[in-house]
Amino acid sequence: MAFSIDQFRANLQFGGARQNQFDVIMPAPTVAALNSADFAFKCRSASIPEEQLGVIVVPYFGRQIKLAGDRTFGEWAVQVYNDEDWGLRSSFTAWSNALNGHLNNLRDPAAVPTLGYMVDATLTQYGKAGNVIAPAQYTMIGCWPSSVGPIQLAWDANDQIEVFDVVFQYQWFESQDTQ
Repeated sequence: MAFSIDQFRANLQFGGARQNQFDVIMPAPTVAALNSADFAFKCRSASIPEEQLGVIVVPYFGRQIKLAGDRTFGEWAVQVYNDEDWGLRSSFTAWSNALNGHLNNLRDPAAVPTLGYMVDATLTQYGKAGNVIAPAQYTMIGCWPSSVGPIQLAWDANDQIEVFDVVFQYQWFESQDTQ
């Protein structure tokens, strides 16, 4: 029945999942002194990872059929609050620098083995009562920062805390739905 507010409300029996009920836990990599507890509180925003399946196009007599191809995993971005100690910003910069030095174009010896610079990060979404929404807990396996974004400064940016984006590459993600 179109335009039925009662039917719409009945389909949102739990009141809808809230975008602001989440946390991200990321352990420190061997190559950077990332404070995991600090990051959990200063991670301003994150995204539930995208799922992508490739498409295999097979032409046949002027038509095409589409078959499911290989799975790929895109980038995963978080936005982080910057504090005056620059603790997290410095950690992400050090992590990135260990992968490829700003001045010398070399990798830090601690980052030569992939386990030295990759970590598994977990994003958890919570319900309104504080319960973990089980299907909405994702672990990104083998994360490393491919981009530490700029911090925008402006004279008219009153009553705002600095933020910056960090874009991660990861190998795959796991959740209750993928097992």
